[in-house]
Amino acid sequence: MSVVGIDVGFQNCYIAVARSGGIETVANEYSDRCTPACVSLASKNRMIGNAAKSQVITNFKNTVHGFKKFHGRAFDDPLVQVEKPKLPYSLHKLTNGNAGIKVRYLDEDKVFTVEQITGMLLTKLKETSESALKKPVVDCVISVPSFFTDAERRSMLDATQIAGLNCLRLINDTTAVALAYGIYKQDLPTPEERPRNVVFVDMGHSSFQVSITAFHKGKLKVLATAFDPYLGGRNFDEALVDYFCEEFKGKYKLNVRDNPRALLRLYQECEKLKKLMSANSSDLPLNIECFMNDIDVSSRMNRGQFEDMCAQYLMRVELPVKAALEQSKLSRDDIYAVEIVGGATRIPAVKERITKFFCKDISTTLNADEAVARGCALQCAILSPAFKVREFSITDVVPFPITLRWKSPTDDECEVFSKNHAAPFSKVITFHKKEPFDLEAFYSTPQDLPYPDQSIGRFSVQNVVPQPDGDSSKVKVKVRVNVHGIFSVSSASLIEKQKGEGEDMQIDSEPMVQNESRAEDQTKMQVDQDGQSQGDQQNEDNSSSSKGASGDKQDPAAGESKPKVKVKSIDLPIVANNIRQLDSDVLNNFVEYERQMIIQDKQVKELNDAKNAVEEYVYDLRDKLCGMYEKFITEEDSNRLTLMLENTENWLYEDGEDQPKQVYEEKLDALKRLGQPIQDRHREHEDRPRAFEELGKKLQLYIKFVDSYKQKDERYLHLSAEEISTVEKCVSESMAWMNSKMNAQSKLALTQDPIVKVAEIIGKIQELEDVCKPVINRPKPTVDDTPEVNDQSSGAHNGPTTKQGAEGKGRCKGRSGQLQKCKQGEGYVLI
Repeated sequence: MSVVGIDVGFQNCYIAVARSGGIETVANEYSDRCTPACVSLASKNRMIGNAAKSQVITNFKNTVHGFKKFHGRAFDDPLVQVEKPKLPYSLHKLTNGNAGIKVRYLDEDKVFTVEQITGMLLTKLKETSESALKKPVVDCVISVPSFFTDAERRSMLDATQIAGLNCLRLINDTTAVALAYGIYKQDLPTPEERPRNVVFVDMGHSSFQVSITAFHKGKLKVLATAFDPYLGGRNFDEALVDYFCEEFKGKYKLNVRDNPRALLRLYQECEKLKKLMSANSSDLPLNIECFMNDIDVSSRMNRGQFEDMCAQYLMRVELPVKAALEQSKLSRDDIYAVEIVGGATRIPAVKERITKFFCKDISTTLNADEAVARGCALQCAILSPAFKVREFSITDVVPFPITLRWKSPTDDECEVFSKNHAAPFSKVITFHKKEPFDLEAFYSTPQDLPYPDQSIGRFSVQNVVPQPDGDSSKVKVKVRVNVHGIFSVSSASLIEKQKGEGEDMQIDSEPMVQNESRAEDQTKMQVDQDGQSQGDQQNEDNSSSSKGASGDKQDPAAGESKPKVKVKSIDLPIVANNIRQLDSDVLNNFVEYERQMIIQDKQVKELNDAKNAVEEYVYDLRDKLCGMYEKFITEEDSNRLTLMLENTENWLYEDGEDQPKQVYEEKLDALKRLGQPIQDRHREHEDRPRAFEELGKKLQLYIKFVDSYKQKDERYLHLSAEEISTVEKCVSESMAWMNSKMNAQSKLALTQDPIVKVAEIIGKIQELEDVCKPVINRPKPTVDDTPEVNDQSSGAHNGPTTKQGAEGKGRCKGRSGQLQKCKQGEGYVLI
């Protein structure tokens, strides 16, 4: 079972796996541990990752990047409309109102959803991890920004299904970093001690996230999160691009923004310059050859100028940090350490701002690029039954408060999850209803939401009927924020009273929460134990307050003894209607289409491999015909083969440019029919002397053995004359065979096929060994029947071993006093 953690970033992706007792970040086929979040669509296939990034300039209209921000968003979303002019590819409005991406694929105009594009990227990351682990990958944990809403998280989960992955958890970026930091710490405080509070600051390419986490031994609890979803490394890139666009307009009369290809090249060069300025404070050059209209451009920039032009972005660094500290109700003195990750935190001015705010040095003990992926892999290992991991529980938080609204008969609502409420978490709300009803979930603070629609979804509780006596039925509804951070109404049940002998009824063990305005209305909440200790749950439970359904019948007061009533709990169906949610049929179609695209990519790869094999064989053989193979082919055959190679090369670049795979295979077979005998003659010529030499050594060894026996060597006196005769006969026959083959081969020219092949010589050696070795290695029997142990290196017997005790280890000690295990694993060889 595989354990994989994937950090799907705005610009780059990282994969971490659990193996060999640790966590490793794996490299792709380019030996790069960083895979660009790019997908390039072409006339025959897709290119994903590094291959797609190389197409950003040449195929910019069909190379998709920077699509992470479009998850779960409508085409008319303000963010989408702001991003649209910056993109080299086209966005398209889908029938359901979502933002789609329009490209040309297989010579047709296609519109893909963001889920499909992300699914393509995840397919590539899945292949990379499978290549590293040498086994199939299904289960994984994937990171998302902590500010992702329900719609965005559901969109990411849909993308994982399209890629054929089973996402065990969507984990927040900063929570994954906290896990990677804390699980290896051996000195964390015990539950009775004050927690160790650590701030994690993550500034990536397009967003800025801060979380404050409390650590105890074996667990972490996120206290608060804050973020700026529009602040990241690309803001600094854009500042440089804006500056150089204006400079080149005045200096070279070039309007860079009118040329998408030139603009993309400028973005790439500005990103490199930004990284160089993080390490150097001196003036640095920016040079681009043939930038636009065959004009070379150049300029200079230093860190001081860069920080001045980015002052507006640097001022925004402190705001999320300050907000997180205020939400956690901690002081700066309560902070143990400040850990920074993310590529943009390498900018000195960013680090300086964070250091200044906390009045302490920041820590960089974690890998800034790979920490999120490593945390994801650790979480996957914890969730996987195939791995045994140190006990470590994780309690995350709800980033935005969630409220439920229902009609009873007017609109009533209650906040079920407050901001920074522990997650995953479940609550049970009790309603008194006579008919089916709807629950509408939405985010309570639209001003803090980086999303235009505060609605989460509408949940219809069906099949609600009154009690037989006409009273309202008690309906228990369970609401939940799951491990993915997604809100749902997970279940509903109707409590039906029945006549007959009573029994003790204990439906809810949670305390009652009365509505202050109306005594007859009430709502009950029950708290799950997911992700929290019992004490924490009780605190959350006691602090909850809500409004009940207006006009409903009141339950017995809290603390009052429960009447004996016979009840029956009936599960009720729930129909969920989430915003921006893909229908199951549409999702299944996307899964099937992804499989078809994978097959298409595989066929194109096999076709290209077949074509490349022909091209490689032509160049390799033609080069060697004038070199190492020259002596092994006649001049006539050489001329004929050379002409055939030239014709094949010309065909490859003309009619053979686009042919079926079978045609290339037939071309290669035709070439090999002429070329393979030459290669075989060369190889046989090179290897034959060594094979004959090895056969000769074996013959000498066994001739010496026969001579020793005839000289009455005491080591071989236990062997019979018949056995020695068999060895002598086999040696004689092998010697005659070798001499005859060597003589016959020496009379042949190098251009002729060999009379004896290396494989035959190796077979003769094995035949000789099979006859002679059992005889020469047969041990000499001893009086106590203790088996002898033979020297493996020479095949000679070194004498009897000493008899062992009850353990029967078969050990003996030579003159050197050393011991070495024998081949059979029983006893030791004398050395």
